[in-house]
Amino acid sequence: MEAMSRKLVWVKGRNFEGWACAECAWAFKPSGLVRGNSIEEMKVDYERQRDKEFASHVCADHPRGGKNPL
Repeated sequence: MEAMSRKLVWVKGRNFEGWACAECAWAFKPSGLVRGNSIEEMKVDYERQRDKEFASHVCADHPRGGKNPL
């Protein structure tokens, strides 16, 4: 089976606005505070956490359905 070419996309819905997977119902919800001594460091920390979680999620674990947070 060929691997999905999933993409990280910005979504704006009734109950959620943020980064999500275009192929499933996974949505990035930061855990804890963003760390850094400057806005730039905080931005890099946020993006690193988002990208790591996106890369490691399994679309099959987040099927689209009636309770989609998006």
